[in-house]
Amino acid sequence: MCGIIGAVANRNIVPILVDGLKRLEYRGYDSAGLVVIDQHDQLQRLRRMGKVQELADGLVATPLNGHTGIAHTRWATHGAPSERNAHPHISGDLAIVHNGIIENYVALRSQLQTKGYEFTSDTDTEVIVHLIHSYWKNNDLLAAVQGAIKELQGAFALAIIVKHYPQRIIGVRQGSPLIIGIGKNEHFLTSDHLALLSVTQQFIFLEEGDLVDLTPEKLMIYDCDGKKIMRPIKTSDLAQEQATKGDYQHFMLKEIFEQAVASAQTLEGRLAGNHVLISAFGTKAEVLFPKIKHVQIVACGTSYHAGLVARYWLEQYAQISCQVEIASEFRYRDNVVQPDTLFLTLSQSGETADTLAALRKAKEQNYLSTLTICNKPESSLIRESELSLLTRAGPEMGVASTKAFTTQLTALLLFTACLAQVHGQDATTLITALRAIPEQIKTVLQLDPDIKKMATHFSRFRDTLFLGRGVEYPIALEAALKLKEISYIHAEAYPAGELKHGPLALVDENMPVIVIVPNDHLVEKLLSNVQEVNARGGRLFLFADQSINVVAEKNIHIIKVPTVNAIIAPIIYNIPLQLFAYHVAVLLGNDVDQPRNLAKSVTVE
Repeated sequence: MCGIIGAVANRNIVPILVDGLKRLEYRGYDSAGLVVIDQHDQLQRLRRMGKVQELADGLVATPLNGHTGIAHTRWATHGAPSERNAHPHISGDLAIVHNGIIENYVALRSQLQTKGYEFTSDTDTEVIVHLIHSYWKNNDLLAAVQGAIKELQGAFALAIIVKHYPQRIIGVRQGSPLIIGIGKNEHFLTSDHLALLSVTQQFIFLEEGDLVDLTPEKLMIYDCDGKKIMRPIKTSDLAQEQATKGDYQHFMLKEIFEQAVASAQTLEGRLAGNHVLISAFGTKAEVLFPKIKHVQIVACGTSYHAGLVARYWLEQYAQISCQVEIASEFRYRDNVVQPDTLFLTLSQSGETADTLAALRKAKEQNYLSTLTICNKPESSLIRESELSLLTRAGPEMGVASTKAFTTQLTALLLFTACLAQVHGQDATTLITALRAIPEQIKTVLQLDPDIKKMATHFSRFRDTLFLGRGVEYPIALEAALKLKEISYIHAEAYPAGELKHGPLALVDENMPVIVIVPNDHLVEKLLSNVQEVNARGGRLFLFADQSINVVAEKNIHIIKVPTVNAIIAPIIYNIPLQLFAYHVAVLLGNDVDQPRNLAKSVTVE
């Protein structure tokens, strides 16, 4: 989940590397470092514990200058966050940065130690640089890298430089994303093209197993068999400003307020009158969708919660049975595939390691087809799925996902309407609800000042329960996840009907209960649960439909949510819960955009 960047040019590339690392910091921020080849053809390295700004400050005191270099921001896997474990790692005249995990590093480390290599870190990455060095003969760097990577087991993206070739970088993509940026007489490597928007709009997205050899003037790409190949050049239409906070205090708040526009972008060009354009899901969708009898959804984290909501929608409105499973569980168990089952993966990044592994497993089984709903058009999941739908959320820099989740829900409801349509159900009501989403989001965002005030009554607590019924239960799960991610408050979510089956024992004046209360067919049962908590002295924080007759009291705080179509209630109720988590975290003084121990794109197990 680390971020890597490299540059080979005819100018000082240190500012480019540092700026790129700041844009990659969502991928990890335990430590940061860079190495350049200076004007004397020597490796010059600087590493710092902590965030990229620590490295930037260090460069003020110790300036570096070079035309070729690589840099890294780390999310620790092997070895605690420390300067000695920070990348880049060096072996002799070679330097390397790495994103991923080497599974056989213990055996390789032992072998290399017997050959006389000394290790100065606890990382698996240092094994790679020593291994490449052991293969380096006759100054043939390309052959050394090709030989070494054959011994590596796991997932990795690599960028390698050597002082003997002061204008050359080699990159490798195996299980972790790696992208080439193309400039005028300069080339770049990065984990995410957002890191390079200040220097180029032209990119090549490397395929699995690709190796690239870069100089300022040319690039050569080799496939996993060592054959020279061509990959298409893509032009990004993203503006550099889209990856900045603008006037907002945090990326997370900016991205929450972008959700009306983002959901409209998800729907744009995919609805015509009262029907869904099935071709939005791919050229084969028109043939495949009528055959679907079951849907298997596999995802992780927030995307898993989106899948849980979709199960309610698919079974209620499209009459299609649906199973939802966490990818890290699905990939390691034996499963039975029902005939005519669509395998659907959800991911913000499209590089989630467990979800990608689950997709590859599914492609070897008897599924009808595979569909990915994702935000990244050139991601591995998109490329490896037969069908796809882009959410078009735009860049999401905050680690705690907000607009990616909302656009996934919008896309899943669009998918539900499409299946209902092709299977002879009336999709008119669903499509009407879909069209209302952007304006409903704008309306509910106006509750922000009231939610901020409610947060002041909550922030002193250290534990909480979330309750929801029916389709709002997955939203309670997502709300609990958001709160724990950025506030570090322990939070659990339960179906409200389970309250008397154990969780009620926890309720007292120090265990607040947050309840999602839409005005649907379950509202009376849910209000009974509210009374059960109130009778036991529990403190209640309600997000309730404005038409419901509930009154604020000393122990009951209420946010009145505008009445909304029940179909899209999960999407709309999620918004104030995101704002609530945000304001609680800000009150506690936490780093909202970069919460401790987490990273945005989970590209390793």
